[in-house]
Amino acid sequence: MHAATHLLATDLDGTLVGDQNSLQMLLDFYTNQPYDVSLVYITGRHYQSALTLIDEENLPVPDVLITDVGTAIYIGESLAPDVVWSQHLEQSWMPKKIDAIARQISGLVSQELPITNRCSYYATDPTVVEDFRAALDQAEVSYKLIYSGGRDVDILPAGSGKGQALQYILNKYQLDDAKLLVAGDSGNDAEMLTMGFPSVIVGNAQPELLEQPHHPSIYRATESYAGGIHEAWRYFYTD
Repeated sequence: MHAATHLLATDLDGTLVGDQNSLQMLLDFYTNQPYDVSLVYITGRHYQSALTLIDEENLPVPDVLITDVGTAIYIGESLAPDVVWSQHLEQSWMPKKIDAIARQISGLVSQELPITNRCSYYATDPTVVEDFRAALDQAEVSYKLIYSGGRDVDILPAGSGKGQALQYILNKYQLDDAKLLVAGDSGNDAEMLTMGFPSVIVGNAQPELLEQPHHPSIYRATESYAGGIHEAWRYFYTD
């Protein structure tokens, strides 16, 4: 990764994954380029779920796998956990207290995940989400709240998230000069898409992401899924 010249940092479900034909066309396109494209997958899935998807969709193993909405990072051929990142986030993280507060909020349903580095819930009423936010603030809990897809409520350690995790990787491997494309389709991708890097909102993006202000660094693809990534790559990087 230290010597990477071209880098795709992409969400999985609804972005890279969703249409097998366009995915294969994108992968073939990268194979035929005179440069190598390093891959960073950035997903809301937990680690084992992400590995299952990679296997089911026959995806290339990434150079970096960022899971759980940016709260866990795995690197290298063996996808070993990045302990420095984990220890950094654990300093002010209080999942038990967050879950205790969540149980007091009517309309909030736990997602019952097999991990503790994030707390995730379902809520279809935005008012419920704001009640939860207010309760966390009143309890003086350190957190980041992301509401996406009209139902997913993710409570993350402060300082985490997809964008922060991506920036950590760019700093760790000194990739400031790499040609980077960031791709996403939903609200939990907004942070990494709005950091000023060349980015693409794929054509099938959820309405919450389409509401983002227009910006020169954000390309709005007409093609969906991996086709949108392919379209944006050719827009930003013609050589």
